[in-house]
Amino acid sequence: MRGEPSKRNGRNPMEFRLKENERLDELQRNGYRIIQNPKKFCFGMDAVLLTGFARGGAGDRLLDLGTGTGIIPLLMEAKYHCAHLIGLEIQAESADMARRSVELNGLRDRIEIVLGDIKEADRIFPSASFDCVTCNPPYMIGQHGLANPEEPKAVARHEILCTFGDVAAQTARLLKPGGHFFLVHRPFRLAEIMVTLTEHKLEPKRMQLVHPYADREPNMVLLEAVRGGKPGMKVEKPLIVFREPGVYMPEIREIYGY
Repeated sequence: MRGEPSKRNGRNPMEFRLKENERLDELQRNGYRIIQNPKKFCFGMDAVLLTGFARGGAGDRLLDLGTGTGIIPLLMEAKYHCAHLIGLEIQAESADMARRSVELNGLRDRIEIVLGDIKEADRIFPSASFDCVTCNPPYMIGQHGLANPEEPKAVARHEILCTFGDVAAQTARLLKPGGHFFLVHRPFRLAEIMVTLTEHKLEPKRMQLVHPYADREPNMVLLEAVRGGKPGMKVEKPLIVFREPGVYMPEIREIYGY
């Protein structure tokens, strides 16, 4: 998903003022590209797999909590053409890159980037106003082992500014009844995640484990929960990433758009 600057949609990307250490990456969908700074933080496979697992409708309003540089709203728009997508991001530099990527791709009428705190999302948006919420939250608990907890990579990977409980609580307030919550997380926290979801009346309905290789333990879990849903969860067949080192399985190539 990496590419060099080139003209697309009649625009010269250099008009969007790439800043120091920034680059343009191809998203293999609709010709969309994203501005990123590898010295700060770049999206990973987990975000891409989440957009392959999630679903959206043409009339849906979608909120992405902790959007980073906007990868999930961009891919969700490309794949599902949701009516309106909002990315909420607390780090100003990431939000700025996300806004410029939206502009670069000519999507200002469909995607909005909002600077704000997940813990205060219900003060920013009306309650029960979204059909879907997506989130690729920080996986690691606390600040153990961090040299600089204020660095963008640390904020993205560790529960420094919010916990999964914060994410679930805000999602429950912002989803419409029957609305869908899609998230990606780590299997080692699965029991805690399930308990937290049900405590907030977000009923787990679908789960898929992601394995790096067929003979390895899973290192990601994709989950769908429904606000106020009835008990009963479908466990989908495992998603295997690599056939062999450096060779993606066909399902992964399809998700990436290769």
